[in-house]
Amino acid sequence: MRTVLHEAAELGQSVWLDTISRDLILSGGLERWIEQGVVGVTTNPAIFEQAIAKTEDYDREITDLFAQGKDAAGVYEALTLREVGAAADILRPVYDRTQGLDGYVSLEVNPLLASDTDSTVDEAERLFGLLGRPNVMIKIPATPEGILAVAGATAVGVNVNATLIFSEEQYARVANAYLCGLRSCISATFPASVASVFISRVDTAVDKELAAKGEESLCGRIAVDGARMMYQHFKKEAFAGAEWKELAAKGARVQRPLWASTGTKNPAYSDVKYVQELIGPNTVNTVPPKTITAFLDHGRAAASIEDDLAGARARLRRLEELGIDRKAICAKLLADGIESFNGAFRSLLEAIEEKAGARA
Repeated sequence: MRTVLHEAAELGQSVWLDTISRDLILSGGLERWIEQGVVGVTTNPAIFEQAIAKTEDYDREITDLFAQGKDAAGVYEALTLREVGAAADILRPVYDRTQGLDGYVSLEVNPLLASDTDSTVDEAERLFGLLGRPNVMIKIPATPEGILAVAGATAVGVNVNATLIFSEEQYARVANAYLCGLRSCISATFPASVASVFISRVDTAVDKELAAKGEESLCGRIAVDGARMMYQHFKKEAFAGAEWKELAAKGARVQRPLWASTGTKNPAYSDVKYVQELIGPNTVNTVPPKTITAFLDHGRAAASIEDDLAGARARLRRLEELGIDRKAICAKLLADGIESFNGAFRSLLEAIEEKAGARA
């Protein structure tokens, strides 16, 4: 079955599915997505909260795990390791076929560790070891401490998905951390990595300030413009030059930019806007099911990641002229993102305890 996802892949973009659940794995749903061109899966605490806390799929297993003496955190870990491992096994043929480019499933470290570099590295290494599969990535939030952890985890051979990136400065630091990790890598083989840049949340925040200033002509443009600037840094600075070529000659791979938060939040915008406008070589787009379905139905695959770069730079300059502080907006989005994942994680642990108590 040839779809627009296969056409995007021919242009260099991999589409990953931004969800996981017991039903998706057991029903054959993930295999059906793979047949249509999906080549990876990402998760986060909010996704697991929906899957575990908001359904009855895991209730009996929760009770059994509590009976074995596990606390809520232990139950959460057992369930997530099982789901991620099962999804990784389903995707292993993709990993083998693409020689390690795709076929990954991402699992996030405990988000409560986001301000602790050493604990994040230890947790990433521990989870990666427990899963014992080459096609798993460990997600690390790109806080200042998390960026240092990206370097540390890469150095010990962990595949890393650096997440919650919003600004060009943050992206550049993440790319540099990955390179630092590669230079000091003690693993027999270099690990893989992606840098997850959150897109639609930027437009949601910036559009509010633009509307307040009567500059609606820039609405819905800034998030993609910023992502295109990050891609230029990826292509012309971070993974260019003699030092990178030396690492690549030894077997290192680029840390691909991954576009996340690509479901359209503003109903006035195209429902495939944040997929269709960010296609290009060495990129990944992790997409919620509703948006992939829309893209399969009426999306168009064309190389777009470097469209209108001059216009992008001009619009970003205009934003500064208007006095809209994009750096401050992105810093708040990072803080909000961490708090959202923390809240989802705490809520999930509470739900696990409640389910165990109710069944007991």
